[in-house]
Amino acid sequence: MNRFTKAAVLGLVLATAAPLAAEAQSRGDRREYRQDRRDDNRDYRGDRRDDRRDYRSGQYDSRRDYREDRRDDRRDYRAERRDDWQDYRGNQRWDRNNQNWWRGRDDFRDYRGARSGYWYAPSYGYYRVEPRYYGQRWARGGYLPSAYRGYYVRDPYVYGLRPAPRGYRYVHAGNDIVLIAIATGLIASVLYGAF
Repeated sequence: MNRFTKAAVLGLVLATAAPLAAEAQSRGDRREYRQDRRDDNRDYRGDRRDDRRDYRSGQYDSRRDYREDRRDDRRDYRAERRDDWQDYRGNQRWDRNNQNWWRGRDDFRDYRGARSGYWYAPSYGYYRVEPRYYGQRWARGGYLPSAYRGYYVRDPYVYGLRPAPRGYRYVHAGNDIVLIAIATGLIASVLYGAF
């Protein structure tokens, strides 16, 4: 073989072998690169998982603390309500077992006991009642006459009542407190013998 042919064959071998070697080297590099990326992703997922655990445990702890604080607040509030039978004015609240609970209250200052033919509404005073309604026992589902619907209970808290729902009002009717629909006078509930 002549020199020219030898050089051509050698060039051909080198031209073929160099890319194969480079390809083998790049394949190995790619394999390492992919392995590194997998490891990085695994580490990243592990870190995120740990962060979520830490966040959740912190969140649960704060929720638990919040619930405990609320529970303690409710207990304190109930204890205060149980221990303190005074309303916000410093006067005694309604007590079914105490017949004289109303004594000393400003809204009962002109109350002198039951009067024939009259009803008494705290803060309003005595007002005349038709004879057919005197001694009336109000019942749920009945109607309060329109002439007696204007004597609203000014402070339901004193009687241990919740605020009236929308469209309803507590009204004094004799010694009873009646929850009525404002528009119709329909009686929703009755508290008998308030004073």
